[in-house]
Amino acid sequence: MIKIIKPGLLTTIQDLGRYGFQKFGVIVSGVMDSLSHRIANLLVGNEENAPTLEITMVGPVIEFERDILISICGGDLSPSIDGKFVPLWRPVFVKKGSQLRFGQCKAGCRSYLAVAGGFDVPRVMGSASTYLRAGIGGFKGRPLQAGDELKLSPPNNRSIRVIHDFSSKLGDRKFVGTKWSVSAEFIAISNKIPSIRVIKGRQYHLFSKESQKSFFREPFEITTQSDRMGYRLKGPILSLTSAEEMISEAVNFGTIQVPPDGNPIVLLADRQTTGGYPKIGQVATVDLPYIAQLKPGDKIKFVEVSHEEAQRLYLEREREIQQLKRALSIKWKGEM
Repeated sequence: MIKIIKPGLLTTIQDLGRYGFQKFGVIVSGVMDSLSHRIANLLVGNEENAPTLEITMVGPVIEFERDILISICGGDLSPSIDGKFVPLWRPVFVKKGSQLRFGQCKAGCRSYLAVAGGFDVPRVMGSASTYLRAGIGGFKGRPLQAGDELKLSPPNNRSIRVIHDFSSKLGDRKFVGTKWSVSAEFIAISNKIPSIRVIKGRQYHLFSKESQKSFFREPFEITTQSDRMGYRLKGPILSLTSAEEMISEAVNFGTIQVPPDGNPIVLLADRQTTGGYPKIGQVATVDLPYIAQLKPGDKIKFVEVSHEEAQRLYLEREREIQQLKRALSIKWKGEM
């Protein structure tokens, strides 16, 4: 079991989402950065869809009430135990009674904490994800609060062996991590203005030529009116050649809609199920983790990519993850 001493800004339990219910008006929800979530789980021996803690910008203080194997992936929110930095992107064994704290947001804005075995929370419509507006899923359908105690599912035999191996190396330390970590190519954080690859949307042709050029030429800034539902952007005003009446149609993670004010909105994990604004673009799936690690004030540029190239990039990333899984399998069998 783990205990929440301080909750942080927004800490929720999430998995890869609640699929199959959009036709009933139930959103998908799930993690914002699926890449970091999946890798965090793989590093502790879990299935990729096991629930993790999604920690946003200001992290919590967490007390571990048993010896535990964890990993933290995604944004660097300065995690520490006893004032010592806890390394990211690798398995870390933590001694019972230790407190994990988060500090300055150094890079990105979302961290994912996975524990061996995963968090033992009820599935609602097949998912452990927290749907905040409906108050379902996760832990009581809400962000974590001080005093919450989260039950953990038992780790599998592979994780237990690693925990025993780590225990013998711990000594008088509160935690110990592996000397190796995941390759930097998986880290979806950039110190420069990121170029986000985008496929032209279904209504791209309805926008003026100047708006089409500006969309792929000028930077946009993420405003403070942004959340897990969508990022509202500020930049060149995008306009249609003429007013159009549209029938609402399905939207997806990364759909870029343009409301009448001309400022685009990138729809995210807690997006609605349908939308009636014209869609100028769709973020390539492979770049969604990069979007997820941006915060208000950050700027982005959109770069056009073909549907075929977006598919190729996605399949390439999935092959890399499969290679990582095979490498980890070898690590689990040998010395950590």
